[in-house]
Amino acid sequence: MFRRLGRFLAALALTAATTVAGVSLTAGAAQADGCYTWGRTLSQGASGEDVRQLQIRVAGYPGYGAVLTLDGAYGPATRSAVIRFQQAYGLPADGIAGPQTFNRLYALQDDDCTPANFSYPELNKCNSDWSGGAVSASTARFNALVSMWKLQAMRHALGDVSIAISSSFRSYACNSAVGGASNSRHLYGDGVDLVGSPSFCRLAQQARNHGFGQILGPGYPDHNDHTHVAAVGGWSAPNCGI
Repeated sequence: MFRRLGRFLAALALTAATTVAGVSLTAGAAQADGCYTWGRTLSQGASGEDVRQLQIRVAGYPGYGAVLTLDGAYGPATRSAVIRFQQAYGLPADGIAGPQTFNRLYALQDDDCTPANFSYPELNKCNSDWSGGAVSASTARFNALVSMWKLQAMRHALGDVSIAISSSFRSYACNSAVGGASNSRHLYGDGVDLVGSPSFCRLAQQARNHGFGQILGPGYPDHNDHTHVAAVGGWSAPNCGI
């Protein structure tokens, strides 16, 4: 927690504007980071791994009903997601990812690239190595990482409230033990079951804005006691108007 606070304060210092002779000046260099450090400003038309890394972190800002493609190409959808991220954190919303945007992302992530308020153990209560599911262990772990960044965006939009996770990645054995569906997204690492407060309906309704292709909640069979979100699969939470 203290490291996160230090990084957050450093980001504020680096992105803060100062005024000299009536002219507002903003720090021009982003800090280094233990997870990933961007080396250039990114804007529409750029491509590469640095764009894909940005897309992972703004995957929760695609707009209502949309899902951001993580293809390493900085197109209109990525620009729009960056704008929404910038707006969410009070940054100049120009759709260009530069030092202020990167510093905010650095402040939000830990050295293992997970967002500050979620962790790999929270999304894997099945085993220690992410094996035994419908995809390779590395793919399941990556899918969980993307889900965490979507949840981080959703958490912030809800007023930075805690979001409790009851279940996420499952191997086939773990899925069978809890009576999960044979085609469950939990087997792919991107399915997440949310419980607690806010209400299940509030969670399901908010999730529509944060890149979840699948939202299942109250009114859908066997989902009256949680809200389920995942990468793909459709929405159904009839008791919540979804």
